[in-house]
Amino acid sequence: MEIANAVVMAQRFLSPRLAAASLVVDATAGNGKDTLFLAGNIPHAAVVLAFDIQQQALSKTHEILTKYGLEHKVRLILDSHAHITKYINQPVDAAMFNLGYLPGGDHAVSTYPDATIEAISHTLPLLRTGGIVTIVAYPGYDHGRLECQVVHKYLAGLSQNQFAVACWSMVNQKNSPPVLYIIEKIGSE
Repeated sequence: MEIANAVVMAQRFLSPRLAAASLVVDATAGNGKDTLFLAGNIPHAAVVLAFDIQQQALSKTHEILTKYGLEHKVRLILDSHAHITKYINQPVDAAMFNLGYLPGGDHAVSTYPDATIEAISHTLPLLRTGGIVTIVAYPGYDHGRLECQVVHKYLAGLSQNQFAVACWSMVNQKNSPPVLYIIEKIGSE
């Protein structure tokens, strides 16, 4: 098992929930790898909604999905994940957030704390009991460090009666390695 990779660990937490999923979300499509993982692990009739604010990211995502014959399982949405409720009005089984900027893209185009918190706060009420949200944050650069702090503070304030929240990171790596947050909906208030 590869424990030194936050995205791989996120996938390990999500995998058991995907076999019976009907709707899952990739809140940050990026280069399409998380979308591909989700599409490849959900039932045939299930759907992935993949959000990104950059057409370049959605094009890359479509390309990788087509390569693996999974494009029919995904709806690509050119919009901020903060607007998730415009597109979803049914329970969500799982969601992935992979914060930061598009690898190989313009670093000035990035996720931002306000929109990220808005997206998380809109996603959690949609989450089915037993559903999981994973968030990979990148504190290794100034903007990412701020976003990680804001996400941590927000998640720490969630009701323990409604959500179980965990934080995972590699403690012996240099240069501020990625941080993985795992949120499970355990009940409703």
